[in-house]
Amino acid sequence: MSEALFRDDAYLRDCTATVVSVNERGGIVLDRTVFYAAGGGQPGDSGVIELADGQTIPIATTVYGGDRADIVHVPGEAGALPAGGATVRCALDWPRRYGHMRIHTALHLLSAILPYPVTGGQIGADTGRLDFDIPDAGMADREEISERLNALIAAGHPVAFEWISDAELAAKPDLVKTMAVKPPMGAGRIRLVRIGTEVDLQPCGGTHVRSTAEIGPVAVTKIEKKGAKNRRVRIAFA
Repeated sequence: MSEALFRDDAYLRDCTATVVSVNERGGIVLDRTVFYAAGGGQPGDSGVIELADGQTIPIATTVYGGDRADIVHVPGEAGALPAGGATVRCALDWPRRYGHMRIHTALHLLSAILPYPVTGGQIGADTGRLDFDIPDAGMADREEISERLNALIAAGHPVAFEWISDAELAAKPDLVKTMAVKPPMGAGRIRLVRIGTEVDLQPCGGTHVRSTAEIGPVAVTKIEKKGAKNRRVRIAFA
């Protein structure tokens, strides 16, 4: 199983690792990594893997293997691949990852402002969106949502992690806001992301900033009607 260093410290930008294997499609599996594997609407990280001789392998994205135990680094182009057992250094495209962290945390705040079931979402390096199951009567306008969002951001609420058991989560189903994507069960414990003391608390395995102040000003750029009750709310850095 690949050790997911990003889960405990999202600010790690690089690490040394040992190559476990290279799959039939050229995907590189390491024993440990700082690269986030795509999931929960957050894209997989990109960056480079550096070999002992100084050669670098550009990594276009990172995904989970079929059983989600392995984290697979997908090269962006054909070229030299490391041998099993080799020691390498992997380094993130940090500006892209940090953008994901800021947008992801902002979307958690958006879900706190609009307390409706989330039907979908997507995270980018400078934009993001959430889809809500929400009637017209419950929809505020763009300016009002932007104002409330920026007030939470400017307050500098701390962002922290805690863990609960599968049974505890099953007993508190209201913690899960997403309708289509449920947190993975069966590993014995699930990570929660807490913003402030009472701003937001929900299961999430993604990467986040340590304080809402790091997000910076944002704006709700568009609210779209995607069905009888489905509303898509888009945000971007202001």
